[in-house]
Amino acid sequence: MEAFSDGVIAILITIMVLDLRVPKGADLASLRPMVSVFLSYVLSFVFLGIYWTNHHHMLHTVERVNGAILWANLHLLFWLSLVPATTAWMGQNRAAPLPTAAYGVVLICAAIAYTILQTTIIASQGKESLLKAAVQGDAKGKLSIAAYAAAIPLAFFRPAISIALYVLVALMWLVPDRRIESRITQR
Repeated sequence: MEAFSDGVIAILITIMVLDLRVPKGADLASLRPMVSVFLSYVLSFVFLGIYWTNHHHMLHTVERVNGAILWANLHLLFWLSLVPATTAWMGQNRAAPLPTAAYGVVLICAAIAYTILQTTIIASQGKESLLKAAVQGDAKGKLSIAAYAAAIPLAFFRPAISIALYVLVALMWLVPDRRIESRITQR
């Protein structure tokens, strides 16, 4: 499951980079039309990287995979697979309201899917779940979902604030979650 997920995320990153086109000219002015697309790409690359690192750490707590975990993982991968499309849409339309809101919908759905996967793993591990001990309440996860929930409607009035919230969430998660690593080391 880990290798499959790693492969899917690698493909998603590859698909996103294909939307970056070579500038038509050889001067700085020729880069101007690409700024929005490039910044959208960077943000999404960071998000996919965050999901990849945290997913990798989370799966190291799993000794046995069952059908529920497989389906929860596919649910997460489904939402992550939509990141390239919404990234391109938002970038090519210079953060217009609807594409910016759609990007937020994909981000919130991916965050919820990650939470479902995490909960499914904890349920399969029982009362002494290593993952449960590591995430204990998951304040960052809840705060992320709240930020996305605020950013989606804000996109229709102030897309820049929505994007700032997306960036804030990315910055919050940029350093890999050490709680899981420390629990695995203690084991």
